[in-house]
Amino acid sequence: MRGWLICHRRGSHNEAATENGDIDVMAYCRGMHWRTLAGFMPVFLLTGTIPNAFGAEFSSSVDPNEGWKVTSGSKDVALYSRARAGSRLKEFRAIGSIDAPTDAVHAVIDDFEDYARFMPYTVECRLLKREADSIITYQRLSPKICEDRDYTLRVRKKSWPGPEGFTYLNQWEPANNLGPAEKKGIVRVKICDGSWLLEPDGAIKTRATYSIYTDTGGMIPAFIANRASGIGISKLFEAVRKQAKNPKYTARQL
Repeated sequence: MRGWLICHRRGSHNEAATENGDIDVMAYCRGMHWRTLAGFMPVFLLTGTIPNAFGAEFSSSVDPNEGWKVTSGSKDVALYSRARAGSRLKEFRAIGSIDAPTDAVHAVIDDFEDYARFMPYTVECRLLKREADSIITYQRLSPKICEDRDYTLRVRKKSWPGPEGFTYLNQWEPANNLGPAEKKGIVRVKICDGSWLLEPDGAIKTRATYSIYTDTGGMIPAFIANRASGIGISKLFEAVRKQAKNPKYTARQL
């Protein structure tokens, strides 16, 4: 549950990333002393809607009639984007297969307090409060070559059984008023709306849908921010896939 758009500090361009997309971003931003660093297979067309915890409908559709366009695709992740009314920043949705059952993948996504060990750029993640229908969590990102970002989120969770296993839906929105105050030198993220939808794809695989709309602040051109978001989503899927192989997440379900 993350936005990976970060601005670059002077003097640190020697640490430029080697990802193809990151090189393009660096080439544009170096003269401005700004940088965005991304920090989130077969294509599945999802057109259904799912009731969320409040009775409203959550849509996992990537229907072109709803404005979704293919941004990129690989054997690992299919990435879609669409325009957001009143904003130059795009909304993204990624669909990928993970070689682990939904219970294990959900255990990874739910392991907030261990994010600093495996999520890209995460140096702090704390569970602040549990409520009847949600949790409040604080996160701080620090990729070392750029200014830190932080935010507090309210995460609402829902699950339901099916013939092949449980489906899980985590949705989040900013809740900065419930977390730590802003600190000097850390950019506060004020827009971060997203979700993870984890659906069984057989008994031992998960079809994961990650949706995000975020603005992490700073003087970052929208087209650079949009490109970096796509790169970040791929990195996020890589991290979750790797972590899902850890036996401790399967053991939690036994």
